[in-house]
Amino acid sequence: QVQLAESGGGLVQAGGSLRLSCAASGRTFRSYAMGWFRQAPGKEREFVAAISWSGDNTDYADSVKGRFTISRDVAKNTVHLQMNMLKPEDTAVYLCAARPTPSRQSTLYAFWGRGTQVTVSS
Repeated sequence: QVQLAESGGGLVQAGGSLRLSCAASGRTFRSYAMGWFRQAPGKEREFVAAISWSGDNTDYADSVKGRFTISRDVAKNTVHLQMNMLKPEDTAVYLCAARPTPSRQSTLYAFWGRGTQVTVSS
């Protein structure tokens, strides 16, 4: 029903910035909250940030608070994750997901993108 595709990942030095994008297709995009998660090899999938369907309410993991910003561009059917002051521990595959309301629990999200790799060198 909702198709998601992440982009914008890459290799960056510690302290640098990247802007991830999640392009959504489907008529119901505006009715879904969006979340960003990340997963490193051998690690549990970790909540990063979430945004309400209206774009007015946001939530961040403590590990990224103050460094990452989630935003929503309704006109372009896109959700962004601006990542500043990147650290090596931010290295992971980043995935976007959609569900009716924001949540930190990955199992509650019904729709997922395929992910984009972010690698932060020290």
